[in-house]
Amino acid sequence: MKLAVVGGGSTYTPELIDGFARLRDTLPISELVLIDPAADRLELVGGLARRIFAKQGHDGKIVTTSDVDAGVADADAVLLQLRVGGQAARNQDETWPLECGCVGQETTGAGGLAKALRTVPVVLDIAERVRRSNPDAWIIDFTNPVGIVTRSLLQAGHKAVGLCNVAIGFQRTFAKFLEVAPADVHLNHVGLNHLTWETGVRLGGPDGPDMLPKLLAGHGDAIADDLRLPREVLDRLGVVPSYYLRYFYAHDEVVRELKAKPSRAAEVAEMEKQLLEMYADPALDTKPELLAKRGGAYYSEAAVDLAASLLGGGGSPNQVVNTVNNGTLPFLSDDAVIEVQAAVGSGAPTPLPVPELDPLYAGLIAQVTAYEDLALEAALRGGRDRVFKALLSHPLIGQYEYADALTDKLIAHNREHLTWA
Repeated sequence: MKLAVVGGGSTYTPELIDGFARLRDTLPISELVLIDPAADRLELVGGLARRIFAKQGHDGKIVTTSDVDAGVADADAVLLQLRVGGQAARNQDETWPLECGCVGQETTGAGGLAKALRTVPVVLDIAERVRRSNPDAWIIDFTNPVGIVTRSLLQAGHKAVGLCNVAIGFQRTFAKFLEVAPADVHLNHVGLNHLTWETGVRLGGPDGPDMLPKLLAGHGDAIADDLRLPREVLDRLGVVPSYYLRYFYAHDEVVRELKAKPSRAAEVAEMEKQLLEMYADPALDTKPELLAKRGGAYYSEAAVDLAASLLGGGGSPNQVVNTVNNGTLPFLSDDAVIEVQAAVGSGAPTPLPVPELDPLYAGLIAQVTAYEDLALEAALRGGRDRVFKALLSHPLIGQYEYADALTDKLIAHNREHLTWA
């Protein structure tokens, strides 16, 4: 089995490598190709990757290359974890929206739109290269904004599925609280990428008893602390929102916090510098502890599970993925991309049934989906008016003066990545 990772020079890649090594019986990889245009980073990450495989007794071959066509050739699956513009572009995404009093974040609001505009054309080009090499290959997208990027791939007819680590993080946390194995925890996870709620926590499977009331009663303070939301909010809602909902539920508070400290991109950039220095040590053959602070916890386990199922291996039958709606949420179009539990096998993931949603959640999902429609149109066709309409539709912006100013700022900061600007 051959897998390719586009963005393989990321400092986060050793986390993925560690998962591939530990879970090799679930996903038996014979060849792993790390693809990245940054040759210097790729050499350091590739060296550590080989040492991790050797340390854990994995006999798969690891290849590094900056040639996308050569790297994806005959791959059974291609994982996308790229960041167009690097941490420098992310830093801009997280700062210039604050000048208008709006959240600066890399996956939602104005910053998220900027990332989508930079990313979608690049991802579609890579996907076409994959299709020319092996039309049966699966594309697993971990590149943010996952919902918009995955929809662009599916709309273009690619065999694609989106992946996020929010759900598996909740699964592991809840399993620890309940003192059970993670596999015994089934989440009623519903929404869009980075806009989801856990409306139930089933023990043993989709039809098992709902443990969410018990979790909120016994561990509500800890859950609320992790989300940085008041415990009262969780109790009144009776669900567990993803931590990205804090941008919506406490927008002004978040803006004040972001203005008072360095951006997350600046923190990550410093962390990456330290990690690359560690990776250069030829004696290092395990992922360093610092990597846990980089973000993306449990991504490797989720990626292995998903790839194994898609490629006919021993992955879990039900997994949380980003895939087409197809009537699952009746208030959305069939081709919208949602993030829910789905039956995953060698064919396209099939969403499991979702109970009727409270209007409190359905309304926000519908509005953000409308924004994603407009964002994808702007990413595919360009133009100032399309960018403006996407920003105006976003619930974190919604005022024409803000949308107008943010449009100018977005274009000014991203002109080198926008062929139409």
